[in-house]
Amino acid sequence: MTGKKIKILLVEDEQHLAVALKLNFELDNYQVHLAHSGRDAIRTLTIDGPFQLIILDISLPDMDGYHLCHQLRSASNFTPVLMLTARQRPEDRVQGLEAGADDYLTKPFDLDELMARVRSLLRRQAWNTQGKLSNQALKLGNAVIDFNLYEAKINEEVIPLTALEFSLLHYFTQNPNRCLSRQELLEQVWKLQNYPNTRTIDNFVMRLRRTFEADPSKPEFFISVRGVGYKFVPDQSL
Repeated sequence: MTGKKIKILLVEDEQHLAVALKLNFELDNYQVHLAHSGRDAIRTLTIDGPFQLIILDISLPDMDGYHLCHQLRSASNFTPVLMLTARQRPEDRVQGLEAGADDYLTKPFDLDELMARVRSLLRRQAWNTQGKLSNQALKLGNAVIDFNLYEAKINEEVIPLTALEFSLLHYFTQNPNRCLSRQELLEQVWKLQNYPNTRTIDNFVMRLRRTFEADPSKPEFFISVRGVGYKFVPDQSL
């Protein structure tokens, strides 16, 4: 790797793990800043940012990683976040992704897998920055969604959406007029295999309807397919 080093913020309160990970990332030519608490992470982001990636432990001494990630997304900071945690239940993974994380890895983990996930997130971010996403802009009624800027506007007013809502919306736009099962959406957007709680999908679709449908009780864009899942119908007025 040549040129300017990629900056990673590693938020981890286990000192020995933080030092070991920092060493391995630096051997791979990344520039790593350490933070050992949520407040320390916020201070580091303010002073030393921007960063290209945040690796975030969930169990921090002053706040949990879910709360910190939600704070970042609420402040329109969409730096890719990879969560590390000893919590292995699918429900914990869902909570992390719903808080705005882009990926989730449970401890103990294989170092090679961690490095591969980091490279994948950085590639995805580079594609977004270079404008290589398909369906870069989407119009739904009075709303305009820009996937490169992670920005949605209705009548020129910015509407807050989480990273996961953007991901679900983008997957819908990549598969217009096709019936998408809840299981497919869980696997492709949430990256969950054989997760039984499909209410997660229903809740997110309801949120998209409340945001973008003129009448959420009579949706025009996000259509239910009984017993299967959902179908996205692009704006027919275009």
